[in-house]
Amino acid sequence: MRKTVRSRAMSRMVMMSLVVSSAVAQSNPRAQEVTPDTQTRGFWTDPSTKLTWAAKDSGKGMSYKSALKYCRGLRLAGFSDWRLATLAELQGIYDKTANAPGLSGPHGKDPDTWHVKGNLFLTDYEWAYDPSGIVGNRQKVFNFNEGRSNIESSGFWSSLRRALCVRGSGGK
Repeated sequence: MRKTVRSRAMSRMVMMSLVVSSAVAQSNPRAQEVTPDTQTRGFWTDPSTKLTWAAKDSGKGMSYKSALKYCRGLRLAGFSDWRLATLAELQGIYDKTANAPGLSGPHGKDPDTWHVKGNLFLTDYEWAYDPSGIVGNRQKVFNFNEGRSNIESSGFWSSLRRALCVRGSGGK
């Protein structure tokens, strides 16, 4: 009889702790933002903007024009309407409290942490699409370590930047 009472009490405590844990996880918006399977699925959808992001950038350095071409040619998750993200869209997924693992360095092989939502895997600064086109062979890039943009040469010699592709309304 005592074992039954103890067993019931223990079951109730386990159930209560599960309910409390579930409520805490659901009330934390950051827990909903970062999905552990982003890399497995290959994409992440931002709950606030409904934009869908490739789970990782191009992984290799490329010119601005190559970045545009890379995203236009991307076939991921059954979609072919990917495009290079705008500066505003890149700024929208910057989160100084997020710490997503990635790479950096001259050869893109040094472990690094990037301040980006969705647990996206980044390997360097990202080219930003500008609907007005290239101005004087210079284009904006976004730095997810510092949360700011820079203007760089968009030609062949500036081939260290990456393409982070997005799909959904906006951009163009």
